[in-house]
Amino acid sequence: MSAERKPVDRRKQVIEAAKRSFASFGYKATTMEQVAKLAGVGKGTIYTFFSNKEQLFDEIMSGMIHDMREIAEETLNSSLPFAETLTGVLSRLLDYRDRHQLAVKLSQEVRDIGTAVAKEGLDQLEGAIVAFIARHVKVYVDRGEVKPCDPDLTAYLMLKTYLALTVDGPYLRQPLGKEEVLKHFRFYWMEGLAVR
Repeated sequence: MSAERKPVDRRKQVIEAAKRSFASFGYKATTMEQVAKLAGVGKGTIYTFFSNKEQLFDEIMSGMIHDMREIAEETLNSSLPFAETLTGVLSRLLDYRDRHQLAVKLSQEVRDIGTAVAKEGLDQLEGAIVAFIARHVKVYVDRGEVKPCDPDLTAYLMLKTYLALTVDGPYLRQPLGKEEVLKHFRFYWMEGLAVR
């Protein structure tokens, strides 16, 4: 008795190949021919699912936003203090970042050559993250665990600190490890520079 074969999900195959291509070569250098080759399908198969490279890229960015929201939602525990919740979410996002190099590659591409579509994708990703963090900062402000502040600005600054420590840090001699990132984030966001 032979095992029943599952049908191949060509759409998923194309998306996975596109993720690898965008993460390796960036948005600008990725071509539909390249994605087709990586996916092991004909170029026409891609156009069955996506009209163009921009639409394929948008699908991947939407998937990343969805994945990051799920990670954060799974990690959030409103019964824990703000500092523990924040470092828990940050830790999980660092694990995600280590497995998915697309955002890192896009950041480099935007910085080095300013590709507009890559910038729009990153802006979309950042906007979703800032909105998510801001909602939760507001919850902790309302509960009195965080000083009154502008939740959107606070969320934006938290994200930029995270990015400076992980992706955009041109002043760092070498990338920081996960524990170092968490240590610095805790220091600047929870302990502060002032001697008390």
